[in-house]
Amino acid sequence: MGKTVVIVQSNYVPWKGYFDLLRAADEFVLYDGVQYTRRDWRNRNRIKTADGTQWLTVPVEVKGKYAQAIRETRVSDRGWAENHLTRLRHAYGKAPFWRDLHPRLTELYAAAAGLELLSEVNALFVRAFCDVLGIGTRITDSFEYRLGNPDPSGQLLDICLQAGATEYLSGPAAKSYLNEALFRDAGVSVRWMDYAGYPEYPQLHGPFEHAVSVIDLLVMTGPRALDYLTRTPAREAA
Repeated sequence: MGKTVVIVQSNYVPWKGYFDLLRAADEFVLYDGVQYTRRDWRNRNRIKTADGTQWLTVPVEVKGKYAQAIRETRVSDRGWAENHLTRLRHAYGKAPFWRDLHPRLTELYAAAAGLELLSEVNALFVRAFCDVLGIGTRITDSFEYRLGNPDPSGQLLDICLQAGATEYLSGPAAKSYLNEALFRDAGVSVRWMDYAGYPEYPQLHGPFEHAVSVIDLLVMTGPRALDYLTRTPAREAA
């Protein structure tokens, strides 16, 4: 029987496509041993507000730490969690399912406030939102695997082989560097995710926007959230 593996960096309160990718996998590997990238999705995401789309950003220590891994990146201000919860309440307090999700968010942000590492914060929310969405994919961490290959594609393949993957499912951004022939020669097929064509759902605060945190989807659609994750992996690599 085949096994599909996804390997991706952790993101803060990710958008719906992240969870669509996650639910398409048999195993989802958080790949936080790679270099932390600034002004990316690792420590921030967007929400819709009455004043337009805005960033929720987890403050992290970056000064003089240009080569640090995501896993090594530390939160720099413990007051961020209360601030984010307050901003979410102001943005979504009138959303149809805000009252349903609010207790869970309160619990999550209270727990996140005590965490020192960004990876821990991200994993906490990813796992919790999988639970809310009813996604049962196994989530592991790349540190559980033996990683010695300096080549980016080779390292991903090593994880796939150790995990027993027959298929590697990747987001489209990796097309610029992934060596598909390396996977093919090792007997692991490559498949690319296509994020186009998600249906719109009712949103607050102006024109529809796909690229916002999954929190927006959850408070607006509640138990119907999975109905709006309709995309499937686009094609198998030739």
